[in-house]
Amino acid sequence: MRIAQIAPLWERVPPPAYGGIELVVGLLTDELVRRGHEVTLFASGDSLSLAKLVSVHPRALRLDPSVRDCSIYEMLQLAVVYERAAEFDIIHSHMGYAALPYTNFVTTPTVHTLHGIFTPDNEKMFKYGKKQPYISISDSQREPRLGLNYVATVYNGIDVSSYDFYAQPNEPPYLAFLGRMSPEKGPHLAIEIAKRTGWRLKMAGKVDVVDVEFFEREIKPHIDGEQIEYLGEANHAQKNALMGGAVATLFPITWREPFGLVMVESMASGTPVIAMNLGSTQEVIAHEETGFLCNNIQECVSAIAQVSELDRYACREYVEDHFSVRRMTDGYEAVYQDILAEKFAQNGSSRSLVTLGKSRT
Repeated sequence: MRIAQIAPLWERVPPPAYGGIELVVGLLTDELVRRGHEVTLFASGDSLSLAKLVSVHPRALRLDPSVRDCSIYEMLQLAVVYERAAEFDIIHSHMGYAALPYTNFVTTPTVHTLHGIFTPDNEKMFKYGKKQPYISISDSQREPRLGLNYVATVYNGIDVSSYDFYAQPNEPPYLAFLGRMSPEKGPHLAIEIAKRTGWRLKMAGKVDVVDVEFFEREIKPHIDGEQIEYLGEANHAQKNALMGGAVATLFPITWREPFGLVMVESMASGTPVIAMNLGSTQEVIAHEETGFLCNNIQECVSAIAQVSELDRYACREYVEDHFSVRRMTDGYEAVYQDILAEKFAQNGSSRSLVTLGKSRT
């Protein structure tokens, strides 16, 4: 099968540090190549992939201070993709709403994975393209009132083997927080939990420009290098060590989290997650088995006393069973086949999907 994968240009694929969408796109793309598909990845020029890489800019936009208008490069990328649409059996966009206006001008079907949330502004575009096929990354991410054509939910997956397993937390014990230093991710609440309990807290994550004021006001004054440590932006190995060595990873979000890859990465490392019961968390965490779902700060505080009773091996196995690259790719392959079957049926084609798969792999 000939597949085009479209990644955001903001981060490299895979990301050197923070970048959940780009991590998922990289893992999916490489696994599709390993399965014999002919894959073209449209991403930043510094991306690393087993697929054929096509880029309109040599590096991730976040790392290029010369870029003043990111939307120009996004439009250039999509123009290149859809000029070449006839070369592909299916186009898979990870760009949210950005590709929607282009899809009506080509016969190659596009499927859109929604990695983000809905806003009053982007809802207008989604309503415009509501008949396009959409994939949600959790059931809770869906917004039924918009009437979008959801064809599946496919949970994000990780390469579990790339995470070292920590059978025991490190000494002295500590809690971990990993994520953007933004109000919706709840780093200020993680600090409050640590201060209420007296536990040490190690935090890592990037500070986006829009969150600098929040960080300076709500986070920085509490960083003392003793009880509250801030480690900056962490790469893969650093994230693994930070969460794996912790007694628990705190995930005190304040929004409807679409998925939350940090939860999966923590459990793969062997560390249970204490999370607010919002958005996808009840779909990702097995309550009282791989972590705790809480409704307020006090419940998070109480959960810390129980977390040592959880089986760290069970956390790892849970991820292997539910959130592996293999399972994620199986889900996407099934969607591709269903969409192409529908296309052939509409066109009255007798060409079988089995023949398509064999001739293109």
